[in-house]
Amino acid sequence: PTYLYKTLIYYIPMKTGYKVCDAMTEKVIYVRPEETLETCAKIMKDNDVSSLVVKEDDIVKGIMTEKDIVKKTVAEGINPLNKQIKEIMQTNITTISPEKDIFEALILMRDIEVRHLPVMDENKKLVGILTLNDILKIEPQLFDILAEKIELREEERKPLRNIKEKEGVCQTCGEYSEELINEDNVLMCEKCKKGG
Repeated sequence: PTYLYKTLIYYIPMKTGYKVCDAMTEKVIYVRPEETLETCAKIMKDNDVSSLVVKEDDIVKGIMTEKDIVKKTVAEGINPLNKQIKEIMQTNITTISPEKDIFEALILMRDIEVRHLPVMDENKKLVGILTLNDILKIEPQLFDILAEKIELREEERKPLRNIKEKEGVCQTCGEYSEELINEDNVLMCEKCKKGG
């Protein structure tokens, strides 16, 4: 039952009825590759965003996120004030069509572990940016798909014990429980643990 449950969560395609173009932000904030990270951070703060598209001569060159600044400079002991955006921006960008369902976008974000997707039309023109928050504002229940991956990743990092874990969906019966117990690497509710 556990294997079947995970298979259903991960592989059955779902349509929400909402397209990427319904959820995306059309007003994309751009920066040039030569801008400093300090300027980049100020633009993010002033516009209350966590990512910026890097553009030069109307061509998208990359994407810059808060995470990039933290992980590639601050966490490495490098002074971000001395760096230009082009030195740490992400250049291998995954994009999505505005006509795709937001469920497909969420699965893509989950699989490549990003929170932002530039949206490109059939002419490869940037028409918007889609964030994880944009999707969850429309369909908050889709968070469960992300939460399961986070739980699986966390479980790989720590020893599994027969202790009470947290709230979530029982991997045996599929019902929601406020208190899951880890029994032989399976998160289950109290009822399933007792064999009921």
